[in-house]
Amino acid sequence: MLSKNIKALRKAKGLSQEELAIKLNVVRQTISKWEQDLSVPDAAMLIRLAEELDTSVSDLLVDETVDNKSDDLKIISEKLEVINLQLAKRAEAKLKMIRCTLIALCILIILGFIVIALAGNEFINWDYSDPELAVAGTIFHGISWIFVRLAPFIFVAALIGIILTYKRR
Repeated sequence: MLSKNIKALRKAKGLSQEELAIKLNVVRQTISKWEQDLSVPDAAMLIRLAEELDTSVSDLLVDETVDNKSDDLKIISEKLEVINLQLAKRAEAKLKMIRCTLIALCILIILGFIVIALAGNEFINWDYSDPELAVAGTIFHGISWIFVRLAPFIFVAALIGIILTYKRR
């Protein structure tokens, strides 16, 4: 059913397995496995597959050979399509949340460096004979020392994470 529909629609569009695989960012063997009914695409990939083949998910899932149950299958496949769309939206929302968190982290790191640059190390000039100032100065110095050494690595990792969360289309 699904395997035959993928193969028929792919051929109708004049695409080879390799060409469809490139459009979906998968390997050719994945398309072959789908068409041989050895595996099935996940929900998000099923939506992308339907888009590339200019059809709906329900049309991909419907078995044309079953006449007496085609209405039931059509209803089920339409419900499945709605569920798949909801899952894809959740996955996209999760990616956006991760991306926004990483962007906020980058902004906080930049602001931290600006604060350190503007404030300087005034705590170094404090009178350390006062025990309270000595403790506070040591804490401030330790925090700034750790921040200056770790923040660049965290910043680069966050930038890489932001880049990786964008979908390739």
